[in-house]
Amino acid sequence: MAANDARASTTPLIERRSIDYIPEAERHGRLFSQFTLWMGANLQITAIVTGALAVVLGGDVFWSLIGLLIGQLVGGGVMALHAAQGPKLGLPQMISSRVQFGVYGAAIPIVLVCLMYLGFTATGTVLSGQALGQLFGVSDSVGILIFASVIVLVTVLGYRVIHWIGRIASVIGVIAFVYLFSRLISQTDIGALLQIRHFSWSSFLLAVSLAASWQIAFGPYVADYSRYLPSKTSSVKTFLAAGAGSVIGAQVAMILGVFAAAMSNGQFAGHEVAYIVGLSGTGATAALLYFSIAFGKVTISTLNSYGSFMCIATIISGFRGRLEVTRLQRLVFVLVIVGTATLIALLGQHSFLGAFKSFILFLLAFFTPWSAINLVDYYCITRERYDVPALADPNGRYGRWNLLGISVYVFGVLVQLPFISTKFYTGPLVAALGDVDISWIIGLVLPAALYYVCAKKWHSAIPEHLILPVEQGATPIANGLVAQA
Repeated sequence: MAANDARASTTPLIERRSIDYIPEAERHGRLFSQFTLWMGANLQITAIVTGALAVVLGGDVFWSLIGLLIGQLVGGGVMALHAAQGPKLGLPQMISSRVQFGVYGAAIPIVLVCLMYLGFTATGTVLSGQALGQLFGVSDSVGILIFASVIVLVTVLGYRVIHWIGRIASVIGVIAFVYLFSRLISQTDIGALLQIRHFSWSSFLLAVSLAASWQIAFGPYVADYSRYLPSKTSSVKTFLAAGAGSVIGAQVAMILGVFAAAMSNGQFAGHEVAYIVGLSGTGATAALLYFSIAFGKVTISTLNSYGSFMCIATIISGFRGRLEVTRLQRLVFVLVIVGTATLIALLGQHSFLGAFKSFILFLLAFFTPWSAINLVDYYCITRERYDVPALADPNGRYGRWNLLGISVYVFGVLVQLPFISTKFYTGPLVAALGDVDISWIIGLVLPAALYYVCAKKWHSAIPEHLILPVEQGATPIANGLVAQA
């Protein structure tokens, strides 16, 4: 433990690594930081809005809360299984997808992950802009630009600063949410709201899907923030720390959203931030809550921007070979990413709520199959026996394109199409199922089963044990990874 603390104290504030393997000598951090990071990432306004959607779109309070909890547990389990890969591999999450898709083929899901990051960063920036606009007495657009500047700074600083902000956001979030709940309870009859029960499968499964999609969407980057932990860190404890922080934080925020929407009499949609802060009154208290809302969004928006930077670096390195990211290049990447998300936020800020609901549900069609394939391969087929140096070699063990993984992924996306229900697209079987969207369940179960059966028969050669880069006297190769001596 003392050695671990010493490493952390000597680690530079500005992160120098990107998609590199993290040598053991640079590993640091404690499991509790995983809990606080994901707690802070979830105790925020977008999670409140997500919970509110369950009621805004027709559900009652009681069954919305049950549905959201089930979705948190299912999606949080998927998310936490990805988190447990970080300490073992010492790599960002998406670069490990080269095992299942090939060095070039991994770009297919990674491109879609980048779109996800842009979408979540943009929607979070809208809400943060509202909060900063109210706090400083400026327009929402100016608030959006202020928030974007903060995100650029924190993302460039990197891993240590992100975890540090996560801890602060957890403390601020807990204080703010305790206060908001106390105000909520004093202003409404919670018991009466819970007594109104009109169960419908469509509304119930919508709540499950909202929470599950919220959690599953963390999967493509959750290992990015556990990869610095010492390699001997317990996988079970990593699973519990990251999963518990995310599930507890999200469920608490969504509960607040459910009750706020239920008592709003239609005033919530379109004025999400102002309505939540209005529960507390005006003056200094309201100003502090606007600040806490904006600060709470810093953590998750930085995670999205940082993850997007990692994904872009991974895509480029897969086709180009060796990629050394300088601090100036990192800044340029981040400016492009945050600038694009900010532009989307400015253009879409007045139609936020409906677009956000459609966006997060539509994402499930692309990320549940990826999660299913990645997790089945890691835990059931290869059983953690990756050849890490080979992830950088298109001519190596994993090849350029893995047709098995790509084919199952495409199948996983296509098989969901009849069951998807969003503004973007509605499948032909949705009406027959009472307008219930079960696509994410199909997208998890069927690709997982198909990949398991096929990979058992046709998977490429699996190492006898986990092969990590040699950390001393090794020869550098592509992507900053190093070859076995």
